[in-house]
Amino acid sequence: MRDEASVDRGAYPDVVTPWDDPDWRRDALAWAERGLAVRGWTGVRRVAVRVRPWSVLVRMSVVGGPDVWFKANPPGSAFEAGLTEALARWVPGHVLEPLAVDTERGWSLLPDGGTLFRDAPGAGVGAWEQALQQYATVQRALCSRVEEIDRLGVPDARTTVLPEVFDRVVEENAALDADTRAALRALRPRVVGWCEELAALGIPDSLDHADLHDGQLFAPEPGRFTFFDWGDAAVSHPFCSLFVPLNSAVERYGQQALPRLRDAYLDAWTGMGVTPAELRRAAVLARHLGAIGRACSWARLFPTALRGLTDVAGAGGAQSLRELLSDPARNEAPGAGR
Repeated sequence: MRDEASVDRGAYPDVVTPWDDPDWRRDALAWAERGLAVRGWTGVRRVAVRVRPWSVLVRMSVVGGPDVWFKANPPGSAFEAGLTEALARWVPGHVLEPLAVDTERGWSLLPDGGTLFRDAPGAGVGAWEQALQQYATVQRALCSRVEEIDRLGVPDARTTVLPEVFDRVVEENAALDADTRAALRALRPRVVGWCEELAALGIPDSLDHADLHDGQLFAPEPGRFTFFDWGDAAVSHPFCSLFVPLNSAVERYGQQALPRLRDAYLDAWTGMGVTPAELRRAAVLARHLGAIGRACSWARLFPTALRGLTDVAGAGGAQSLRELLSDPARNEAPGAGR
């Protein structure tokens, strides 16, 4: 494989990842090259390398073929390779179909998905409505696959166990000051109550992407989207997925965008014997509890990177946990009572 690529380390120039190990690098690239050769693609050339504490990405071009991506996950999110492969079978057309996976090592070989949503023309509130509708349809289809998703090693953050997940991240996060940790511990009865209320509303647990922002989906054509990057995922209440996109929407479009985006997402969950008011209440609670999933994902780094980023990872998780101390009512979109 010809190497013509520089290494993009972003804001983490000194962090050590497996890419820095020549033996690992040789094995990984040889595996990718074999996967391409099976498809008759040769003349592989590295175009770009992107190294982060949570992944290694290598973009490669091949003679007579499209660009492809090699991705390596750390142990905490190694499940992504198998999950991506399974999702391509379960919800084809909605996710990237991998060219090859190594589930033991957390390696994936992926096609180029086209234009990122954030770079697509007209990627405004209306397009986000369509994306959230499609994503919710995918989640509803996956409700019956929860046990299979569990067996792939995807973390369990179901409504019934979420209080225990909350306990763990609160106690393990070294970046929390004493007052914040005490406030979170005191919040536990409310967390339990929110989870019990969610469970009583009857929406089943599903797959939560847990980081669904505008750089985590492709827009290959108007009105159609391809979801990818499942390394932060968990089995949880599906509405927990609203934490990232709705919080981002407030920053970008203002609070007035929330009714449209929330209702577009909830539309896929009608017809389950749950009233519109109950769906909106579930969205408020689950969006609030989605902060727990974000706090968990900060620990899914390469072990060598984690040793050098303990403060950064802890601070990221702590920031998410502090979101729980606010009143969930602030997540109530304008017009929620209609």
